[in-house]
Amino acid sequence: MKKVISFVIRFVPRPLLQTISPLVMSFFARMNKGDAVSCPVCGNSYSKFLPYGRKARANALCPSCLALERHRLMWLFLKQRTTFFSKKLKVLHIAPEHCFIDRFEKLPNLEYVTADIESPLAKVKMDVHDIPFPDNSFDVIFCNHVLEHVTDDLKVCAEFNRVLRQDGWGILQSPVYNIPTTLQDDSITDAAERERVFGQRDHVRKYGLDYAARLRKSGILIEENSFVKELAAEEVEKYALPKEEIIFMCKKG
Repeated sequence: MKKVISFVIRFVPRPLLQTISPLVMSFFARMNKGDAVSCPVCGNSYSKFLPYGRKARANALCPSCLALERHRLMWLFLKQRTTFFSKKLKVLHIAPEHCFIDRFEKLPNLEYVTADIESPLAKVKMDVHDIPFPDNSFDVIFCNHVLEHVTDDLKVCAEFNRVLRQDGWGILQSPVYNIPTTLQDDSITDAAERERVFGQRDHVRKYGLDYAARLRKSGILIEENSFVKELAAEEVEKYALPKEEIIFMCKKG
């Protein structure tokens, strides 16, 4: 199972994967009945979550809504630490995740805009280097696991800063590795070599522990939040959360 999932993630184009995944997952949802783990996003429980990742992580993917560990953590954070589910907000969601789209669209308090350059799930096709919205357009921006793919991450963050309203905020997650500084080498264009150096064929950099400091160079403000450390151990296990994940919140600079 782990080898199959790893192969599919590495070599099946992401737009196709986003389209077919919900159909395939319905089978695994029936196979994994139980109550050992629970997904806070969709509310379903299972004997265990499915493995997921290029080096497949056990107990990672909810077969019902496709939420991963980071998505379940983000959902709890939004519920417990923000007014996202109650306050009137205009939201820009870059590369929207399947587990969130329908649920966010149904929230009556949100004006919810999904955008991406290629995702079939997004309603607005756009390049994040040049966001086609006026200054001060959005109260909230979500951009998760995108910045490691873009040509100029600081230009993208400057665009986020531009379209955020004065009291706006956002969440900008990316894989962050235990290396001192971000690794980037624009001369590496071979897909296999990018996977070896950056961790994935379509990544153009490997973020290090300077992730927040690097993004601040764009002018946007970045706060590091260790929300998962505030949760009870039983809750972390029940929801199969990432124990070391930092939530990177942005605000207008």
